[in-house]
Amino acid sequence: MRIAIAGASGRMGKTLIEAVINHPACTLAGAFDLAGSPTLGRDAGDFMGTNTGVTITDSVEQALSNAQVLIDFTRPEGTLTHLVVCQQLGVKAVIGTTGFEADQKTAMAELAKKVAMVWSPNMAVGVNATFKLLEVAAKILSQGYDIEVIEAHHSKKVDAPSGTALRMGEVVAKALGTDLDTVGVFAREGITGERQPGTIGFSTIRGGDIVGDHTVLFAGLGERIEITHKSSSRMTYAQGSIRAAQFLMDKPTGLFDMQDVLGLSQLRL
Repeated sequence: MRIAIAGASGRMGKTLIEAVINHPACTLAGAFDLAGSPTLGRDAGDFMGTNTGVTITDSVEQALSNAQVLIDFTRPEGTLTHLVVCQQLGVKAVIGTTGFEADQKTAMAELAKKVAMVWSPNMAVGVNATFKLLEVAAKILSQGYDIEVIEAHHSKKVDAPSGTALRMGEVVAKALGTDLDTVGVFAREGITGERQPGTIGFSTIRGGDIVGDHTVLFAGLGERIEITHKSSSRMTYAQGSIRAAQFLMDKPTGLFDMQDVLGLSQLRL
């Protein structure tokens, strides 16, 4: 597979480049970043001491000109711009960007009518297995348990709660027969009164270099059940992204997620 990487100078971008270079079924076909990035004009593998023959550019079109798949973990506005170019050039896309607003998700779905893409707030295989476990747990613990989602990330993360935490809340809410917009509680301060039954609370931690920790707590009378996933390396996201790219190779159009990639959307437990 010929893969291009967006945000090539960032932490996730570098991890993706490393994963592509080291994967036997992948070739790095392009790398790009914002205008003004100090890495423009340099080889994409410089940070590894490797010569890839791919120069980091600020031209999306140039970076995608020889690519089959774009992997993008940037920002919503930039990702949507990149997807327009993907549509024009017939390049498939794997999107790990989070923080999309409702109208941006709609725009992405429209673009997916012309080009195949996988979008997931978390590409790690273990996290997506956790989503399935949460679905089962929520159905079993649907009565008598208060539900809280606690997430922690590094100090540079700009959106909160994380996309993974929100997806966890969505999975639980759907399993309970409701939706997160109705039952989600995202802030508590002052005299809040007693906790309302049936709500799903969120707590956000930001600090240091935490890659990503997520816990869903089911708190009942006399017991607590906690389902936790902890990431110690961004490489798990990169490896999942390559798996998603492989999934897309025979898909002409459509918007998929990692549950589709892993065959979990059809799994009934």
